[in-house]
Amino acid sequence: MNFSSKLLENAVSEFAKLPGVGQKTALRLVLHLLNQPAADVEKFSSSITRLKMEIRFCEICSNISDLKICEICAAAKRDKSIICIVEDTRDVMAIENTNQYNGVYHVLGGLISPMDGVGPSDLNIESLLQRVNSGGITEVILALSATMEGDTTIFYIYKKLKDAGVQISAIARGIAFGGELEYVDEVTLGRSIATRVPYENSLIK
Repeated sequence: MNFSSKLLENAVSEFAKLPGVGQKTALRLVLHLLNQPAADVEKFSSSITRLKMEIRFCEICSNISDLKICEICAAAKRDKSIICIVEDTRDVMAIENTNQYNGVYHVLGGLISPMDGVGPSDLNIESLLQRVNSGGITEVILALSATMEGDTTIFYIYKKLKDAGVQISAIARGIAFGGELEYVDEVTLGRSIATRVPYENSLIK
């Protein structure tokens, strides 16, 4: 792609680094910004910069937050005795949209994937074990994507928690194998949370 401006080329190159954005889409986005008022472009740029510089991760669940403790963990009406384990913030948002869950979360920050060099120590698993072992937890829900990496992570966490004296549940498999939670429709995901089953029942005997 030939550019008439080095500034334009550099901007397109940066946008093209975003997932799912190719050169043509990047060019369309950059040209759109060029046609916007300077104040709007400045606001856009400032919001991205502030996001990177000021965003925090909840000290309890590791969810993305503006404060030390996220709104979900701080909410008095949430059931703090139930922890739903998810891969990332997108899954928290997906489950919250179902309006079928009133407990709290624990965000792992990824899944165990030896092929990608991601092991248990790279995830927020140790902080999860500390939360459970500190007491007051009655149930842990394993709500991870139905993929090989998701199942590997679930089994690892199950082995770590099976003697902790808490109920360990897994979301019902109304979700096809290979499916990721963020793409599942709200009705199916909501039912999977509501009809969760003891994880032991899903193990091959």
